[in-house]
Amino acid sequence: MKFLSQEKINEIRNSVDIVDVISNYVQLVPKGKNFIGVCPFHDDNNPSMSVSREKKIYKCFSCGATGTVFKFIMDYENITFPEAVTKLADIAGINVNIGTPVHKKVKSPLYDVYNLSLKFYTNSINTLAGKEAKEYLNSRQIDEKTIKEFQIGLSLNSSDALTKILLKKYQPDLLLKSGLVGKNDYNYYDLFRERIMFPLYDLDGQVVGYSGRIYNKEDTSKYFNTRETEIFKKGELLYNYHRAKDEARNKGYIIIMEGFMDVIRASTIGIKNVVATMGTAVTNIQASLIKKMAKEVILCFDGDNAGAKATISCADELLKLGVSPKVIRLENDMDPDEYICKYGKDKFFDKVNNPINIMDFKFDYFKIGLNLSSTMDLSNYVNIMIKEIDKVNDDILKEVMINRLSKESGIDINVLKDKITIKPIPKKEVLPNVKTDKYEIAQRNLVWFMLKSLKVIKMYDNRITYMPNTNYRLLAREISLFYQNFGYVNEAEFMDYIMEDESLLETLKQINKANLKDEYTMEEIEDYIKVIRDYNIKSETKRLQKQLEDEVSPIEKAKIVQRMIDLKKGVV
Repeated sequence: MKFLSQEKINEIRNSVDIVDVISNYVQLVPKGKNFIGVCPFHDDNNPSMSVSREKKIYKCFSCGATGTVFKFIMDYENITFPEAVTKLADIAGINVNIGTPVHKKVKSPLYDVYNLSLKFYTNSINTLAGKEAKEYLNSRQIDEKTIKEFQIGLSLNSSDALTKILLKKYQPDLLLKSGLVGKNDYNYYDLFRERIMFPLYDLDGQVVGYSGRIYNKEDTSKYFNTRETEIFKKGELLYNYHRAKDEARNKGYIIIMEGFMDVIRASTIGIKNVVATMGTAVTNIQASLIKKMAKEVILCFDGDNAGAKATISCADELLKLGVSPKVIRLENDMDPDEYICKYGKDKFFDKVNNPINIMDFKFDYFKIGLNLSSTMDLSNYVNIMIKEIDKVNDDILKEVMINRLSKESGIDINVLKDKITIKPIPKKEVLPNVKTDKYEIAQRNLVWFMLKSLKVIKMYDNRITYMPNTNYRLLAREISLFYQNFGYVNEAEFMDYIMEDESLLETLKQINKANLKDEYTMEEIEDYIKVIRDYNIKSETKRLQKQLEDEVSPIEKAKIVQRMIDLKKGVV
């Protein structure tokens, strides 16, 4: 990573306590010299992640996730290495100036189109033409501060006001792809006209779409939304994520709503730790983002039946990831925007402070419309709840729910337990169960111990001419180069040194899954080297044998035979 020197990166890493930082995201408890907790990078409820304050690294003995505090922040918050370095430098009180972090992926020109459109829309709402739109927003209790915070704008009552501006800078094909511009037989034209424009953002806070709302007529669709593009995929985004993530982690919980207006309304009463799914069914990607934001998740969808179904759907995606959310239900089929406007801040905060467990919600919801004194209705209800209880990973919660269902239905608890799938406690992956030959083991272990010892690096440099496995060979080469450049080896510093190379990090992750010890004997290292050299000798001998069979020159044949004799003597 060239944006800062290795020395500056080392200074930042060494100035923060990795245990303190990770404790902000995962509950850690001391165990021996280290701390352990539940790994957030795979679906698990058992503590399999170890954090070493001394070594300044973390590692999961189940999924193999490993790295320094930078890598943890990157993966947990879905940010780049420069962003993680900047964040931790702020915590450490170290001034760094690395400019705007550049993403590894090629930036789509659509971002520039949307940035220019945002300037146009936000400027338009502040002109005389925007007076009526602002009056409408004020009538909806959206003040000037909120308009600026959420960059609310206005598309003008013009067929091509934005299009003319965009065509001066961008090709028509790009504009058509953006979803902002349309085309008929004669002209290019604005797709959004005379609507209040609510920008939609990606995870980094860049505008990637809009939802345009009518405000002065009722003869057309209330909302008109940007179609999906290469930079705007609803199922991969959460509205307000870039603003809410830090607030959610600070407060320890995140509120999930359906619409962006609900989020904006919540913000006006001081609730900043809130995101919206924008009315779509929650995807696994969105659920994973939610899980990373805070320990506690509260679902506050619309109060109607559709909102109840959306609550269950979202909860089920979260339950798959081991997250048991809580639920807020609003009376009179209201959405959060309507509820806050009608009943005010205090009553909504009372709801936030007293959510119900998702399973309590399901027990109530699945009774609706049923007569439990009816044999068929009772049977249907019990069968439904058995399936719902089966989705829960928490054994204690599952036991509580079974007891509750038994009391409600009058069915013997043992009968119900027989219907519930008892999921075995996930076991740590143990690599020796996987068939691994001695050559694989020798290479893997030698690379691992190169990270622990200068002596092993020197033995590798002097005695290994070729590592058969490409992944191990590349990783071993980088460890050797690190030593040549800096004169020492440090596991944490090396991990940050290779941070941009995903293939090297993946190889290191796979080695880590083997749960190898840190200590070694010289006899072990000698054995690994001998196994690798034997493999190389056999491979070279096999190649020479084939060459000998094809060779016609007696002189060349003699040279090949001599080389084979040398190999047999161990002269590699």
